[in-house]
Amino acid sequence: MPKHDELLVDVATLVESGQSNQMSLTVVTGGAVITGRLAPEAVWRQRVSEVLADSARLGGFSAAFTATTRRDGPPAYLHFHMARILQGTVGIPETGGMYRVSIADVSAWTMGDFSYSDH
Repeated sequence: MPKHDELLVDVATLVESGQSNQMSLTVVTGGAVITGRLAPEAVWRQRVSEVLADSARLGGFSAAFTATTRRDGPPAYLHFHMARILQGTVGIPETGGMYRVSIADVSAWTMGDFSYSDH
């Protein structure tokens, strides 16, 4: 079982407590670099649900994200919004996306989000 980075868990706990959704973070996980802002899980779920509900093809999945779950203990996931996967000089998606990343899978991280160049 991997040992969780206690400082990263503390950051996630502060975000989950509703302190702010302005915490910018960049993580390396599974060989991908993800950069963006963290959101409390409930806020993240609500936003994903709204996006799915607006889709004619994916609206049926919306309810899966509105289910509330109470978890005991520290957060196990980071919930990114307005985030991008960095690939070379490109950020995907260009407009930002919603990502859920297991804290156990984060191999490196830094405060702030990285910009990318389209030149």
